Amino acid sequence: MVPTRKRILIILCVVVVLVCLLRILFWNSPLPGLTNQRYYEKTSMKVVVTVFYEALCPDSKYFLTKQLLPTFMVAEAIMDVQLVPYGKAKTKELNNEITFDCQHGPSECQANIYHACATEIIKDPLLRLQVVTCMIRDNRIPEDAMYKCSKQHIIDVMLIKKCFDSNQGVDLLKLNGEATHALSPPVTFIPTITIDGSQGRQASILKDLLSEVCKAVGDSAKAKNICDYQKL
Repeated sequence: MVPTRKRILIILCVVVVLVCLLRILFWNSPLPGLTNQRYYEKTSMKVVVTVFYEALCPDSKYFLTKQLLPTFMVAEAIMDVQLVPYGKAKTKELNNEITFDCQHGPSECQANIYHACATEIIKDPLLRLQVVTCMIRDNRIPEDAMYKCSKQHIIDVMLIKKCFDSNQGVDLLKLNGEATHALSPPVTFIPTITIDGSQGRQASILKDLLSEVCKAVGDSAKAKNICDYQKL
């Protein structure tokens, strides 16, 4: 017979060993589902898609509605979208006053500023893109489009309006112009899209954005799941 005290010590040692093994097991094994998703978003390098466009440009409208938003809705986990409304506009500074000459006239300058303000104010990436895409669908009266789309997506209209009415909107559009003019090679077609800073194959980007994003993102498990699913 094993003495009672010795049995207790043996049992305690076994319990301690089991607890240590369990801690090691759960420490090194990620939790399924949500934990993996959060880990990917915090540590991965997303593909940065920057769109240089104009608010009244038919080609810009087509790209945002038919390529950019649909692609982002299925591949948000591997994309970071930057919107730069300005296009082929020109910035003029005279007597400390900034004005713009836009390709499609004064209404486009107005719409570009509303887009720049919405892009700055709306922090949620998907919501931001949804509002801007909504506005570009019908920008003939830019202020009406802003009100309609902001209310449709439950955005504080007055924040965007305040940005537009103040110097903030003008300053944002000026910065967009500087970024656009800094592109190399220079802009010849609007929209122009860069992926991780490179203009790459514009024709392919404009027609099949998802494929180009998948080529750029690398071979992470999350990227493979998204990109392989689209090939089915």
